[in-house]
Amino acid sequence: MKGGVRKFGVAERGLLPEGRFAGPMPWVIAIMMFLTVLAAAAGLGLAGAASRLAEQVGGRVTVQVVEANPSARAAQAAATVAALRDVPGVVAVQPVPEADMARLLEPWLGPGGLEGDLPTPALIDVDLAPDARQDLGPLRAALARVAPAARVDDNAQWLAPLASLIQALQWLAAGLVLLMIGATAATVVLAARAALDTHRATIEILHLMGATDIQVARLFQRRIALDALFGGLVGFILAGVTLIGLGERVTALGSELIGSATVPVQGWAVLVALPALGVLLAMLVARLTILRALGRML
Repeated sequence: MKGGVRKFGVAERGLLPEGRFAGPMPWVIAIMMFLTVLAAAAGLGLAGAASRLAEQVGGRVTVQVVEANPSARAAQAAATVAALRDVPGVVAVQPVPEADMARLLEPWLGPGGLEGDLPTPALIDVDLAPDARQDLGPLRAALARVAPAARVDDNAQWLAPLASLIQALQWLAAGLVLLMIGATAATVVLAARAALDTHRATIEILHLMGATDIQVARLFQRRIALDALFGGLVGFILAGVTLIGLGERVTALGSELIGSATVPVQGWAVLVALPALGVLLAMLVARLTILRALGRML
């Protein structure tokens, strides 16, 4: 038995003599893993952005008190804040300070644009409980009693197209991941079949020596697993460096919306698991392909 084990070890080195670094399969798998990690990271980042967007803005409405007279506008705004705090389902009421208004309008009006006689509405941010987001009737009724000129902007309504786009991009990312998985499996199938055709004579000798199909399949499976591991690690490292570089550039933009589309901490655990899953997939596909091909050879 020990002599048989030594013979199979020599045969294993002869079946795939090109090794892990010379053949094309590891580098093809590295490219596939690179693209898979990027697509998965995009999907995870978009999912996190959609979740944070829904939590921070989706449950908020903005009330505008439109009144040309500054004194009347301030009085109606104060009455609106008091009335809104008594509305069922309202979690928080926060008037937007004039300094924040000036900072928001500065790109269009320039510095000091609000210091003149230009009338601007008073803005009030209202956070709602989840069950109160569906029906804004009580809130509108309370506003009609104290500030008939007040208008309600439902943030969830104007965010709906953006949410739809994010969802479509998530499905696209998931589709790309599935395509990359299928392409990786096809690469392993082609590599296994090519190795079988190249070393058909060696396989026949192994069968004459008493080796079973499963033993022969293990020789290919072990070497293909090493190739897949090498390629998967190279692709993951390159993708990780790319994601870190992109993350630094996104952070430098200072955009809260774009910055929310980053990979969460738990998402990195999924990305790290992809090379291991790739090796398992390669081993399984190689085993099934080789056993099926050996069955046809006999």
